[in-house]
Amino acid sequence: MDWLKKFMVGRYGSDQLSIFLVVLSLILTIIGLLAGISFMISLSYVPLFFAVYRMFSKDVQKRSMENYKFAIFMSPIYSKFKKYQKRAKDTKTHKYFKCNSCKTTLRVPKGKGKIMITCPRCKTKAAKKT
Repeated sequence: MDWLKKFMVGRYGSDQLSIFLVVLSLILTIIGLLAGISFMISLSYVPLFFAVYRMFSKDVQKRSMENYKFAIFMSPIYSKFKKYQKRAKDTKTHKYFKCNSCKTTLRVPKGKGKIMITCPRCKTKAAKKT
């Protein structure tokens, strides 16, 4: 393993974008195998090639910038996923409503009966059953 450490000195290694490319390659391969599309299997080598190229690259600054741009692109998707994950986790204890005027999502505890909900943003009041 010492030879691998010496080989990787000064090289970029793996990051989020490289892992995404490897997973994309794996998904394309599986779809190609299940659907029997040989072109899809051949196409799956492209992201794999770029992932390996990025890992062994010595241009660390350029690879870091690529990963930074990828992270910025994925940030809204990741935050929406986290929002829905938290919301699914809270479904037993809380109920969600949208404000009629400003469309803000309001979270209220379940099991309180009919209550008056006041939107913290626009101060609109609405009677809702929890």
